[in-house]
Amino acid sequence: MAQTDIAVRVQGVAKSFGSTRILNDITIDFHKGTVHALVGENGAGKSSVGKIVGGYYSADEGVVEIFGDQVTRFSPRDALQRGVAMIHQELQLVPELTVLQNVFLGLETNSGGVLTRGDLARFHDLEKTCEFALDPNAKVATLRIAERQKVEIMRAVAREARVIIMDEPTSSLTEDEAERLHALIARLKSQGTTVIYVSHFLDHIIANCDSVTVMRDGQVIRTDPIAGETKQSLVDSMLGQASEIIWPDLPPAPATTVAPVAELRNVHTSTGLTDISLKIRPGEIVGLIGLVGAGRTEIGHVMFGADRILSGSYSIDGVEYPRLTIPQAVAKGVALVPEDRRKQGLVLTQTTRPNVSLASLGKIARGGILKPRTERERVKRMIDHFGIVPGRIDGDVAFYSGGNQQKVLLSKWAVEKPRLLILDEPSRGVDIGARQRIHEFIVEMAAAGVGVLLISSELEEVINLSHRGYLMSEGRIFAEADCRTLSVETALHRIFHAQSELDQQEKGTNP
Repeated sequence: MAQTDIAVRVQGVAKSFGSTRILNDITIDFHKGTVHALVGENGAGKSSVGKIVGGYYSADEGVVEIFGDQVTRFSPRDALQRGVAMIHQELQLVPELTVLQNVFLGLETNSGGVLTRGDLARFHDLEKTCEFALDPNAKVATLRIAERQKVEIMRAVAREARVIIMDEPTSSLTEDEAERLHALIARLKSQGTTVIYVSHFLDHIIANCDSVTVMRDGQVIRTDPIAGETKQSLVDSMLGQASEIIWPDLPPAPATTVAPVAELRNVHTSTGLTDISLKIRPGEIVGLIGLVGAGRTEIGHVMFGADRILSGSYSIDGVEYPRLTIPQAVAKGVALVPEDRRKQGLVLTQTTRPNVSLASLGKIARGGILKPRTERERVKRMIDHFGIVPGRIDGDVAFYSGGNQQKVLLSKWAVEKPRLLILDEPSRGVDIGARQRIHEFIVEMAAAGVGVLLISSELEEVINLSHRGYLMSEGRIFAEADCRTLSVETALHRIFHAQSELDQQEKGTNP
């Protein structure tokens, strides 16, 4: 293509944080009106390239050109003025504002500097383009991760950007929601918009992108048209060697006569759970199978003591806890890896060491004073066990890749083996290599006698990694299944059938 067809040119770009080089001699051309994918393992530098183009990082070396104009040290606001917007993997929203206010933040309709009421009509016009069915008056703090992701996307579209950088845009979306996003991307592309698409969902990339750049260890390995690529060819380039994507073998399921480590009976909550009954035995991986909004995360929060039970019972090792608190749950050996690692799981102002130690300070203290040597040894053991990069106990977690941040979060609970481990979207936004290690960790926990509750929007993941599964829809468990004989297609069919039945029941009771 000619020079005039290039929307963004990145040439010879390098970037370091302290002594750590994260990008080296990056050269990529992003052409107008195309969807260009960036793929690679966590830490390969994909998001960092996006942040340089979006004005969040400045390059130490090299040149960035936006529509033919060279830029040097510019901010996200400068990038927006040049027509570049970024949708972050770790969402950049204001929780206490509404959907409407977040979408038009900085673009509010005003007269003489005084806000007016013109934004609602603008929102409805935008909704016709995006088709996300969001309530403009809902406070963002009340939304699920998937809905917040949609707000981020609407915010970028509202800015009429000519280049949109999408960092893991489908990581929290159901397959149906992802398809709607890809339809939106196709519409934007037809209007001449350039989309830089960062994702670990290789099937989505192959189906929806025009070209792909493979990155490894902060360098560009190759850039090619997507035609002719396969999932395996991309994985091989990402890893630098031929490899197979495999599921680890599960340990034998415990006998049904084994007493459960945790059990819910007829539980109702103010968060929308209705008549929930389930049990998890030691050494058993139990999956919650449902679509976004089914109530899976809410079950995890109840079992961790974060949400109150209105009626019903919750027992841990046979002892009932009617009003369990989070400190009590942790003391009883219950651990939760939440779906939002940055806002709910990690302390980003702290390093790896305190993040790993946070949940088990009592184990490494004497008389209220930490034992530094013991702490360092434990943290180093977790870094080696998970392969956390960089391998420093005082590394700055805020600048780690998503996969390495997730490994730090898992280490917080793995350093002291829990009785019950609740994993909510454990592989969200991580690369294939990190995902494989996380899957192995889940199996390791079960093999060591830990009861595991697994929540994942990827039905293939939760089915292949669970002994048993509970199928959910609209805050209810409607069936139990043996995951060894359950397929994704069957699970989806049963979920949609259950939704249809619930809708019919509601119509019957609300004529």
